[in-house]
Amino acid sequence: MLLSWIVAILVGAFCGWIASIVMRTNAQQGALANIVIGIVGAILARLIFGDLLGIGSAGATNAAAGFSFWNVIWGIVGSIVLIAILKALRVLR
Repeated sequence: MLLSWIVAILVGAFCGWIASIVMRTNAQQGALANIVIGIVGAILARLIFGDLLGIGSAGATNAAAGFSFWNVIWGIVGSIVLIAILKALRVLR
């Protein structure tokens, strides 16, 4: 159980870091912001793309699909969308 949380935090940090590089906010964000944006972005992507639109494996719910290449991609996409929303609201500059 603890290991799955550690992996989720590390994957969230990775997704947030990649998204911050793509959106050019990496210098403004710290590691904690990358982790939070990565995790929230992954949840956002799962809700929008997986549950609402049914696109790809973003909505996969079984434990075997918990960590996959596509889930990381959806996490990065969700993080980019979240950063774009935060920039539009001028929370991030």
